[in-house]
Amino acid sequence: MPGASAAPAQLPASLAGSGPVFRARNLCKIYRVGDVEVPALRGVDLDIAPGEFVVLLGPSGSGKSTLLNILGGLDAPTSGEATFREHDLVLAPEAELTRYRREHVGFVFQHYNLIPSLTVLENVALVAEIAERPMAPEEALELVGLAHRLDHFPAQLSGGEQQRTAIARAIVKQPDVLLCDEPTGALDYDTGRLVLEVLTKVNEELGTTLVVITHNVAIAGMADRVLRLASGRIASVEANARKVRAGELSW
Repeated sequence: MPGASAAPAQLPASLAGSGPVFRARNLCKIYRVGDVEVPALRGVDLDIAPGEFVVLLGPSGSGKSTLLNILGGLDAPTSGEATFREHDLVLAPEAELTRYRREHVGFVFQHYNLIPSLTVLENVALVAEIAERPMAPEEALELVGLAHRLDHFPAQLSGGEQQRTAIARAIVKQPDVLLCDEPTGALDYDTGRLVLEVLTKVNEELGTTLVVITHNVAIAGMADRVLRLASGRIASVEANARKVRAGELSW
């Protein structure tokens, strides 16, 4: 049965040396709507290495976002185990999960969620102010190629520039992991490739563990590993012998 054992999503030998940053065992999630139970995850076993770039593929309803939300401390599983290093993501109280999200996790979503009344620099600085070890907001914006847009407001930016601002906001606190849910879903081809170049740069230059949900199969070639989900299970795992650069993609 696909996804029924831990073996398919265990780390390959080349990534296993330092141990996983994320570890999940028999992870299950059931949503209840009235008297109806809707299973979202059915016994997922998963290891993700520090600094790894993982793509999660699968149709709508396959459990991708639920898995990402549990790893990010935004949702709790119904049963099973999930840890980030020494952090228990299942039994931790809400205050500890809040601290975990603030100190260790950056989120990037399809919708940018920028504050329209703040400039690009102010949107990023807002997160830097509550972080323990932030980089300078200007440095984060330089990294995503927006050093020339510091004083602009979100409404003055293109969609790609808004998404790059959202990435700068997510990485300014120097998180251990960056979790992205359809980060190019609202973007055209050229802009999407530019955003993917930025995400790869964050992964490679900062060593940030990167997990990306996408419906775009072409993006899978950029990852270290590709996990395909179906009906709440990990149906297959592929490791890329050669990672494709964003500039080589076409879709």
